[in-house]
Amino acid sequence: MSSYWRSVVSVLTGSALAQMIPIIGSLIIARLYAPAEFGVFSAWLGIVLLLGVVLTCRFEMALAIEPDGEPRRLAVVSTLTTTGLVACVAGVLLVIGVAVVPGVIDAYPMVLIVVLVPAALAVAAAQTWQSWAAAEGSYRQLSIMRISQAAAVTLIQVAVGVYQASAGALAIAYLLGVIVGMCFSAYLMPVGKFPPGQAIMTIRSFWKRQRRFPILSLPADAINTAAAQLPLLIVASRFGAEVAGLLAMTMRILGAPIGLLGKSVLDVFKRHAATSFRERGECRSDYLRTFNVLALGSVVFCTVMLFASEPLFALAFGEVWRGAGTIAVWLLPLFALRFIASPLSYMVYIAGKQHVDLFWQVALLCMTIASLTLFTDHKHALLVYSAGYSLLYVIYLVMSYRFSLGVKS
Repeated sequence: MSSYWRSVVSVLTGSALAQMIPIIGSLIIARLYAPAEFGVFSAWLGIVLLLGVVLTCRFEMALAIEPDGEPRRLAVVSTLTTTGLVACVAGVLLVIGVAVVPGVIDAYPMVLIVVLVPAALAVAAAQTWQSWAAAEGSYRQLSIMRISQAAAVTLIQVAVGVYQASAGALAIAYLLGVIVGMCFSAYLMPVGKFPPGQAIMTIRSFWKRQRRFPILSLPADAINTAAAQLPLLIVASRFGAEVAGLLAMTMRILGAPIGLLGKSVLDVFKRHAATSFRERGECRSDYLRTFNVLALGSVVFCTVMLFASEPLFALAFGEVWRGAGTIAVWLLPLFALRFIASPLSYMVYIAGKQHVDLFWQVALLCMTIASLTLFTDHKHALLVYSAGYSLLYVIYLVMSYRFSLGVKS
């Protein structure tokens, strides 16, 4: 076995447990919380994840490109400092927004608004530490970070749900769980400080060096996150919280294999591919061996879910969740292609093609809004959404392969 796949297996071992914890927890959560409450929480979580992307200005994605050692550590400190500063601005804007548009409080429970920015800040900081661990090749620490966060979030949500099964309780439990995971990360990989008297100079140098990330990658990834979360928000507003809850459970379960293998492959692929690209000006071999394994896994995954999704959801979560299994069949092409494309998407950063990625993300956002708003029933809306997303993923895979050719492309 090559060192590449040994590294993947190392990350996969920890990621498997990190992904199994919330899946097993879902068996309990589905019986504690009603689909409507889970739908409201999922819509709130979508906003948190989007804000978490904005807070980092996407600088954490640049960590794998930074040289090993002290330069990367200083990049981590700069990213965390930037995240904290942007979070303060976001907090002020949220307070002003609530004051100017008081109807927001009527639309969502107050607790969801209060913990919105703190939750996004915790998510952004945790993601920065995990990106640092992946960039350093510290896969054991990375696994511990993910396992601790997944376990903390799931256990706290289950514990809180016994006493208060509401969307607000899910949100508070999520925030506390991410904070626990972040504390583990800080303990495993202490970030340290700036050199004395060089904080501003170090941050400015980092911003200038990696300016393409906030200028191009941030809008692209913010749009991508918005496009990923918009289905829950649109479905909740057009077809009700219960349908949104079923969709949220579907996305949570179908997304598990992507988190399990896809993210594990990404953590290794971006380090190996970035090294190959720096040394040879291309990384075609890294790309193809990764694509082949992911494609095979995608075929196996689709075959199983095509026949087993509806009875599996009903058996695991209760008959009230059978509709989530039906939605899973509709979205299967989307998740199958996402399983392949997600790890390979880092090629746009390695090749410096963020501007192309931005155009693709804009097309994705337009397709998402159009497909989910032009139909009067959720079945046709979700079917068209799945087809459109799948077609765009095919285009993305073609583009990323060309990028892997480097100067040959």
